[in-house]
Amino acid sequence: MASDVARRLRTLMASALGRRHSDTRAITPAPALVELARSGPAPLSPDRPDPRAPLSIATVIPSFRRGSGGHGTIVRLLHGLRAQGHEISLWLEDGEGRHAEEPAAVTKRSFDEFFAAEGLELHTGFEAWRGADVVLATGWQTVARVLMLPSAGARAYLVQDHEPDFYGASAERLWAVQTYRLGLHCIAASPWLAELLRTRYKADATHFDLAVDRKLYRPEATGRGDEDRERRRGQDLVVFYARAVTPRRAVPLGLLALSELSRRRPDVQIGLYGEDNPLAVPFEHRHLGVLDERRLAELYSQATVGMVLSLTNPSLIGLEMMACGLPCVELASESMLATFGADGPLQLAEPDPLALCAALERLLDEPERRNRASEAGFKLMAERTWEHAVGQVEEGLQVALTEQQAQV
Repeated sequence: MASDVARRLRTLMASALGRRHSDTRAITPAPALVELARSGPAPLSPDRPDPRAPLSIATVIPSFRRGSGGHGTIVRLLHGLRAQGHEISLWLEDGEGRHAEEPAAVTKRSFDEFFAAEGLELHTGFEAWRGADVVLATGWQTVARVLMLPSAGARAYLVQDHEPDFYGASAERLWAVQTYRLGLHCIAASPWLAELLRTRYKADATHFDLAVDRKLYRPEATGRGDEDRERRRGQDLVVFYARAVTPRRAVPLGLLALSELSRRRPDVQIGLYGEDNPLAVPFEHRHLGVLDERRLAELYSQATVGMVLSLTNPSLIGLEMMACGLPCVELASESMLATFGADGPLQLAEPDPLALCAALERLLDEPERRNRASEAGFKLMAERTWEHAVGQVEEGLQVALTEQQAQV
C-alpha cells in the first residue's frame, strides 16, 4: 500500500511539472542587465506635460506565449487607458529570445490573436523609440530596459505578482528582487502586494484591483441559476486550472486532492484545463486544453465547483469563476486571506491534499453552502470593473510622474 501511494505521488508530481525540453535560451541572461550595469539609468526628461493633458504611455512587455494571464491584463488596462485619451505604445523586450527566429509580423499577429490586442501598436525592437511621458515596466525582465530608455518623463512598474517567488534559489530570483529597489513607482495588482513591496523592499507603491469582463463572465451569460445549482446531484463536475508550467498554481497539490476526490467519489466528473497537452494523472478526467474566454465562461456554466490555487498574488481565474457564480476552492495563503478574508466568498483550505478534497466535498454536498458562496462571489465581482482598475492605474501613473518630475 505504501509503495503504491509513493508511486502515485511520483506520477502526479512528474506529470504536473510537465515534459520540458532543453532550451539553452532559458539560461541566457538578458543583455540589458549588463548594459544597465555599464551605463546606468538614462536621465529623466524635465519636460513635464500639462497635468490636464493626456499622457503618452510606452509599455515594455516581456516575451509571451498563448494563455499568459499577465499579458492579457496588460492589454486590458492599455485598452482602457487608450479609451481615456492617452497615447499608448507597446514595446517587446524579448530577453528570452522566444521570438527571435520569427518575423516581426508573425510576432505582432500572435500577440493580437492571443490577447485581443487589435489596435495597440506593438514594436518588436527599440529602433523607433521616440520617448514618452511615462515608461511602464511590466515584469522584472523589462526593468533594465525601461531604466535605460531616454526621453522619459517618468518610469513606473506594473507589478502583477511577487515575481521572486516564481524561482528557487537562482540568479533570476536575485534579479527579480533587485527590480523592486531601483526607485520605480510600483502599481501593484492587490493591496496585499502593494503592502509587501512597501514593507519588504521600501518601494513606493499604489495598487489596482483585478477585474473581469462582466459581459462574458456573468451568471446570465452562462445560464447558471438556482434551479441549475440544485439539479447537479449525480452529475457533478469539478474543474481545476491545471496550468502545470506555472509553478505558483501548485498543480501537483491540486492533482493530489483530485486524486483523493476521485477515490472517494468515482461518480464525480473532473475537468482539467490550462495546458495544451494532457497530464498523465491516475484518475479519470476530461482534458479541456487551453480555453479562450468564451469557452471558459461556458465551462463555468457546466461546472458544480471550481478550484484554482494561488501561492502568491490572487489569480484572475478565481475572479472569473466568482463572476459566473461558480463556487471556488482556493488556498488559505497569506495573499488570499488578506484579499478576501477567511470567511469571504472563496472556500479557502490549507495547503494539504486532504484539506482541499474536504473543501470540495463540502461544496458538493451542501447546496446551501454552494449558493451562499455563489452569491457572495457574484456580489464581490459586481464591484470589480476594468473601468475602475484603469482609473487606479491612471492615478498610479500620475503619482509616478508628479514625484519623479519633482526630483528632476
